[in-house]
Amino acid sequence: MRKLIVAGNWKMNMTLQEGIELAKAVNDFFDKNPTDVEVIIAPPFIHLPDVARSLTGVQLSAQNCASEPKGAYTGEVSAGMIRSCGARYVILGHSERRTYFKEDDNLLHKKIILALGQELKPIFCCGEVLAEREAGNHFNLVREQVETALFALGAEELSQIVIAYEPIWAIGTGVTATPAQAQEMHAFIRDLIRSQFGDPVADDLTILYGGSCKPSNARELFSNTDVDGGLIGGASLDADDFIAIVLSF
Repeated sequence: MRKLIVAGNWKMNMTLQEGIELAKAVNDFFDKNPTDVEVIIAPPFIHLPDVARSLTGVQLSAQNCASEPKGAYTGEVSAGMIRSCGARYVILGHSERRTYFKEDDNLLHKKIILALGQELKPIFCCGEVLAEREAGNHFNLVREQVETALFALGAEELSQIVIAYEPIWAIGTGVTATPAQAQEMHAFIRDLIRSQFGDPVADDLTILYGGSCKPSNARELFSNTDVDGGLIGGASLDADDFIAIVLSF
């Protein structure tokens, strides 16, 4: 059975004190109300060690990692540093990293290798902007992203990866992909993985939806066969909303 995951990406939000309070609220709830869903939170880099001390069952993720293992790269944070802070996951290729920092899939492949080498599980993001969907090029674009970043991996390496589909046109816009649109792309991604890595890897792959998922639409989105959870942005900054999304399964 595929692992169900709900991951909260805090982005550049929360002071340290606010982050610790939020992390404790989420963690304490699931300590008292256990769930089969893997619950993950991804605070800013500088919060990782302190937030880690607040967590028992909830897992910790970074929002990015450097493309080099160490060295003279002022301001960068390596996969090894992240792992040493207690994180088990790292988000790679988020649409904001692609758009604002011009990260491409060759670079992301390099980051994935470094993350796996530190026993971090990458949450690899892929997805299209509105113009690409309207032009009917969304499947080709996602195929290129997945093939470039992931197809050179071995099956065992791929089995350590979570994919998050981000319809970029639905992030922060209030627009959400319909459940049918989400299912269609998730099934397409799973079939891509199946074509390269075979049935067992594809069938076990967790694919998350990452586009304006909130308590009001999570249950309908998660009811799709190939939607195994969500990568949550704004709604993860409110403990009640985030918990409600996790409970939508």
